[in-house]
Amino acid sequence: MINKITTVLLFLSFSITQTFAQSAQEDPKLWTPEDIINTESMRSPIFSPDATMVVWSKRIPVKKKDKFVSNLFVTRLAVKEKQGYLTTQLTQGEENDYNPVFSKDGKAIYFLSSRDKGKKLWKLSLYGGEAEEIEEFKNGISSIQLKDDRTLLFTSKDGKTLYDQNSEELKDDVEIIEDSLHWQPNHIYAFDLKDKETTRITTNDKPIEDFVVSKNGNYLYYSTARSLSYAVDAQKDPYNYLKNLKTGNTLQILKEFEFPISNVSFTQDESGFYFSSDFASDPKWNGAGISELYFYDIASQKTQKVNIDWSLGLGNGFNVSGNDVVVSLANKATMKLAYYKKQGTSWSKSVIDLGAKNNHVTIEAIADNSSKVIFSHSTASKLPQYFVADIKGSKFQNESTFITLNKKLAKKYMPKSEIMTWVGYNGDSVTGILYYPKEYISGKKYPLMLNIHGGPMSQNLDEWSGSWAYYPAILTQKNMFVLMPNYHGSTNHGLEYAEAIKGNYYEPELEDITKGIDKLVNDGKVDRDQMGSMGWSNGAIITTMLTVKYPDLFKVAAPGAGDVNWTSDYGTCQFGVSFDQSYFGGAPWDDTAGKTYNENYLIKSPLFEIEKIKTPTIIFHGSEDRAVPRDQGWEYYRGLQQVGKTPVKFLWFPGQPHGLGKITHQLRKMKEEIAWIDTYLFDKKPTENEAFKEESPLGTILKLAEAKQQSGLYGNLEKNVLIPETVLLKKDSISLGRFEVTNAQFKAFKTDFDYEVGKDNYPALVTKSSAIDYTTWLSKQTESTYRLPNSKEADELQKLAAKNAKEQNNLNYWAGYALTPEDSKLLKQKLNELTTSLLKPVGSHKAIKINESLFYDLGGNVSEYSENGNYDYSAYDYADPYDVTTKPSEHIGFRVVKQ
Repeated sequence: MINKITTVLLFLSFSITQTFAQSAQEDPKLWTPEDIINTESMRSPIFSPDATMVVWSKRIPVKKKDKFVSNLFVTRLAVKEKQGYLTTQLTQGEENDYNPVFSKDGKAIYFLSSRDKGKKLWKLSLYGGEAEEIEEFKNGISSIQLKDDRTLLFTSKDGKTLYDQNSEELKDDVEIIEDSLHWQPNHIYAFDLKDKETTRITTNDKPIEDFVVSKNGNYLYYSTARSLSYAVDAQKDPYNYLKNLKTGNTLQILKEFEFPISNVSFTQDESGFYFSSDFASDPKWNGAGISELYFYDIASQKTQKVNIDWSLGLGNGFNVSGNDVVVSLANKATMKLAYYKKQGTSWSKSVIDLGAKNNHVTIEAIADNSSKVIFSHSTASKLPQYFVADIKGSKFQNESTFITLNKKLAKKYMPKSEIMTWVGYNGDSVTGILYYPKEYISGKKYPLMLNIHGGPMSQNLDEWSGSWAYYPAILTQKNMFVLMPNYHGSTNHGLEYAEAIKGNYYEPELEDITKGIDKLVNDGKVDRDQMGSMGWSNGAIITTMLTVKYPDLFKVAAPGAGDVNWTSDYGTCQFGVSFDQSYFGGAPWDDTAGKTYNENYLIKSPLFEIEKIKTPTIIFHGSEDRAVPRDQGWEYYRGLQQVGKTPVKFLWFPGQPHGLGKITHQLRKMKEEIAWIDTYLFDKKPTENEAFKEESPLGTILKLAEAKQQSGLYGNLEKNVLIPETVLLKKDSISLGRFEVTNAQFKAFKTDFDYEVGKDNYPALVTKSSAIDYTTWLSKQTESTYRLPNSKEADELQKLAAKNAKEQNNLNYWAGYALTPEDSKLLKQKLNELTTSLLKPVGSHKAIKINESLFYDLGGNVSEYSENGNYDYSAYDYADPYDVTTKPSEHIGFRVVKQ
């Protein structure tokens, strides 16, 4: 029993006046780190066979587990709603549910889950009910694909060898990093959904890298690894095979390619499949290049390059539509869509015209019957929107909103942005995304923060950007420009642009970026004396070298997971050999430039020039990072710390790989980074005292000191008379007494009122009629309207009193333990032995926050009169956590309301 199809409705009730609503941000339109990491997105949509339903996933934060999980949703295209189509959450909980596959009849989905160690196959009816466990696979199950109406294909292993079992019996924590003698393969298996039988269908002796089954289940493409060290050195690309599932014949294919094959997708008629592969002038290390589109014809066993008539190559991949293909074309800082109709052995190209959305669209899915398409649209200034349309060749028709996400975030401030171009290295045109300050005024100069992308084989597009690594919406709120540059080495800009940094690492990138800065300064937009740089991975690498080469240019640097020592990176990075060989012209020990070593590994390593850095630097690194080995962070920090020329801080994220996955880690990174930028770019030193805890007894006293006092007596002096201090609950609202009316305040009204010496600031215990008379007198005295709380206000105040009773002056507090109703009756008998009062001066206990204002003694000290009775608890009353209704009290005072 794991998942239920449920609809949960949460009703939030408020009083008519909404007087006691929870506190909100000072400006709810401003972005926070929490907003950034919780931004919703639709992931991995798949159409049902008849294209009437779509199953997709959404990342959900689970605070208790400090992680994000994937839940499954279904959208029914036959049921239109105001902001999309009827959508139901299929799975929920604290585990990942993923890899959904429709049954052939479209009535159910099969999926995998991280529950039970991820070894079970689940089925869920789309018409209600709970998920059903279909089978448990003791050796695991992954990458399920439907072959036909009763057969699922998946990958798994045959089981543990005796060698593996004996190794486990040693019961130590030794890790075997690599063992070329014991490289156990996984295989592709077929599972019969009716008979519950599993059959191995491949006999490979090396691990499966990828597999794809054709539309009607007649063919299987798969690839196998050839070398244990392939991830490190990119040598011996995987072998590719095509298996005829009707005859059982297997053929090795695509032997001529110098780069690995990816994104295999069969045509509807199973005549062949499309795939992509990279091209570079020097393919030895599978280095930087452009992506190209190919078609493999099954009958002729021949491969043909699809002429996309576009020099920059593929952008964001492609999607097969019947026998044709929709292609995302690289277009520098955008992507263009084009439709290629297959006509025998050639293709005719048509531009897909989506009007104002052009160049800002991503294809999310196309139905197997080629009738519908789902796509997303966004810009750097617009959150993603999701649409569904009918597709007929290159025409998208009857477009409508598919699903509406981020409804609350849509009300946030959206940064102004534009695609910026300038002349960079080698006279080439460089692009980037420029975000404007929130309150930009033309002609005024502003600070600049560089946000440098990783890769370097990546790019910044004119699309929404918001993550724990980069968050321009928050930065521009601080009235700064943010520039995301597509430096040389980035993708989407053509082959020469991508290859320009091979053997020439750093020089083109730094020239591109500094010339971009020059343009902004010369245009009168940026103050050269107020600049910083941040980035993750290669963005951190570039940030670091900028601070080496230009030690006086930047006020702040925030590199995350970046290299400083290429000599150690070569052997410790999980792809160090191929990356470093490609960009630094060989291995560290190669004899170059007349030396017995490759000096690039020294002269390109910031570590050996780290004494030049003057920029205050905050460093981030995950402890399990193998993409940029974790010790790079230590070398970076230790160098700056020992040189001692600049402030440095190093944050280490335990258990985290190259990307941060924990909710707490993502938030901590952002908040630490923002504080560092505030401190060193804006010279806003932290005002908090590191030794001071706001919720401490000292903090309580300091907050209390903010209350109005006259010679030690709480209240205001008006016409030389002491009256209660009242505080606005919110703008254009009533005011409420910060404290209960004190003895000294009441005596100003009734001069013969008597109380013990020294108890001026204690709550006044009076009759209800006296309390009403006091409000009448106070109204005349001040020419304002005062009264007791009405019944609705009293109900809200009672709820607040009950919610906060634990930390207030009531019988529960004096008991010293978790009081029960039974014990409270006995304890009240003990009170008869008291010779002193349990009441305290007003404000003796923790304040309660209503909106942004502080109030005291709601939950204890004395019960309080309302127009129709009383509310709250006195020091002698039991606050029952399971019965929050008002009870009679023998110790009642009052608190005033000012209209």
